[in-house]
Amino acid sequence: MRAEIEGRETDRREAREALRASEVAISAASRELLAREAEAREARAAIGELGARRREQERALEAQQAALGRLLAARAIMRLSGDAPASTGGAPDFVRVALSGEDLADAARRLQYLAYVSRAAARALDAHRGGLAELAALGRNSEAKAAELAEIEARGRAEREQLLKERRERRRVLERIAAEMRDANKRMQALVADANRLSRLIEEIDKLLQARPGAGFRRAPSARRGTADTPGEALAAPFSALKGRLRTPVRGELAGRFGAQQAGLAGYGKGVFIRTAEGERVRAIAPGQVVYADWMRGFGNLLIVDHGEGFLSIYGNNESLLKQAGDPVTLGEPLAVAGQSGGNEQTGLYFELRHLGKPFDPLGWVNFK
Repeated sequence: MRAEIEGRETDRREAREALRASEVAISAASRELLAREAEAREARAAIGELGARRREQERALEAQQAALGRLLAARAIMRLSGDAPASTGGAPDFVRVALSGEDLADAARRLQYLAYVSRAAARALDAHRGGLAELAALGRNSEAKAAELAEIEARGRAEREQLLKERRERRRVLERIAAEMRDANKRMQALVADANRLSRLIEEIDKLLQARPGAGFRRAPSARRGTADTPGEALAAPFSALKGRLRTPVRGELAGRFGAQQAGLAGYGKGVFIRTAEGERVRAIAPGQVVYADWMRGFGNLLIVDHGEGFLSIYGNNESLLKQAGDPVTLGEPLAVAGQSGGNEQTGLYFELRHLGKPFDPLGWVNFK
């Protein structure tokens, strides 16, 4: 569909094609970097868990050492008292006991106690050896996880460098585009052409959704509908019931309003522009399914979500797209990273709402406070 739409355009400037390649690469690098960050968080969590187990094992070994010391001291005291001569390896000298006239019952009790002490000492030694082996294994695991984390962070640094490189290339391309588009008349013609291109895309999407029963987004039949008194259930309500309760897709300042010409933006008043910092996460205003996620001339990295009932939400001017066509999305889930793409002059999010292909004012539906 994208190839068909772009095939109708006669103006294919080299700089715009270069911009597309650069911004698509930035989007891909951002997704890779996001994956590396998730891997790094998992590795750090594993290292933290291994460290906690290692500290616990060290405390257990200290307790074992103390107990072992007490048992060995008890054995040494019995040897010194003559109850366990070294020559007998800890067993009483029965001949000496019998000739000395000592009480044999008392000697038997001491013998039993000494045997208990000896067995306890043997068990403590075995446990201590096992604890030392486990501690060594935990140390090896910690070193392996640390090496894995170092490798992940190295890949992350390389991906960040690639991202910075792509951004530098993008700036150079933008400078070339700016030089091409300084003429006001050419700029206006390009904006109108870009807006028409998006409208044609929306028309094609609507035709496909209407022509294919079941193709549009549907909620589970068991989902409960939300009401104004139960906003927590808005997730389950149809989109038409969410008017006035939708969250803003990104934090920022409402800079361009519906119906007003917005300088440097392709939408030409069919949506709103939210000025925000580069890198802010753009989030889904309601559950749905991504039906378009690609670069489009004039809108840069563009993402469209189908919410069912013929309602679409449109997110343009993104630095990066975090979702792809066909992906399901939930309320508040990150969709993209805000920025400046498609040759637009401002940093932020271009946002539209459409029903059956027709744009309508988001201010009556989305809370921009």
